[in-house]
Amino acid sequence: MTPSSDMDIDLILTLDALLQDRNITHAAARLGISQPALSARLARLRTLFGEPLFIPSPHGRGVLPTPRAEALKPQVESVLRGISALFAPIAFDAQTSTRTFVIALHENPALMLGTGLLNQVGTEAPGIRLRFALPQMSELPQQLENGDVDIYIGVSAGAHDGWVRRKLLDDAFATAQRKSHPRGTGLLDLDSYCALSHLVVSSAGDPFTGFVDQTLAGLGYQRRVAMSTQSYAVAPALVAGTDLVCTLPERMLKQFANTLDLFAPPLPLQPITIYMYWHPKNSQDPANAWLREQLLQAAGRQA
Repeated sequence: MTPSSDMDIDLILTLDALLQDRNITHAAARLGISQPALSARLARLRTLFGEPLFIPSPHGRGVLPTPRAEALKPQVESVLRGISALFAPIAFDAQTSTRTFVIALHENPALMLGTGLLNQVGTEAPGIRLRFALPQMSELPQQLENGDVDIYIGVSAGAHDGWVRRKLLDDAFATAQRKSHPRGTGLLDLDSYCALSHLVVSSAGDPFTGFVDQTLAGLGYQRRVAMSTQSYAVAPALVAGTDLVCTLPERMLKQFANTLDLFAPPLPLQPITIYMYWHPKNSQDPANAWLREQLLQAAGRQA
């Protein structure tokens, strides 16, 4: 076993205290130990270094460092600074940061949160960049673990049990039609709703059948789906320029209220809940926590 393997933090602290105080009694008080305990540590140091390190002062109380002990002073200080740095909290200053945050989310939550989030971050943290990326669910666990994605935003379906989550928002559904639609602006009943031509947003399964159709079937009704698209972003423009109607999350549709009229659907639809998810290793990370707070504020929730 080499001498360095016998050196521990207590001995380094003892060296530092003796170099500063040059007095065994004062050094022991600084370290919060008894004088005999400090003397025992000094004996260990002398054995490790093969020399006295400190000798009694011939002209009064205290001890004097030998040249070898004096030469150790900058190294001891460097080691203690390094140890202190290990325990220093990670700092994150949003106002000066130039970090790029990656948020994985589909079009619907992107349309709901994107504008408010970007305006908010641009004011509070002008150097930070945001990247919205379509989630690849098979790759997302590894991306969150590696830090390639900071936050995933979506519904609970497909989310990993090991991720930490917090609810961002609940959203009801609304039915949208273009301004000056020939049917007028009266309330929709179930018969008139089913008689209209509908647009469906569908990314999986039968492109012309969605959860609305399943709910209608349970009530003994069927609507006419004239068009299907995979894009939430395209849907409002298609409805605004045709006589089609669509039933989508209300918060997203409200952003297009200048071209669309919105109505309560005449059938019971469960609200949609959007969560944000992150890897548990980032729960205490100041940068990730700051991003989560910005998302909560953009969603209109308290952080």
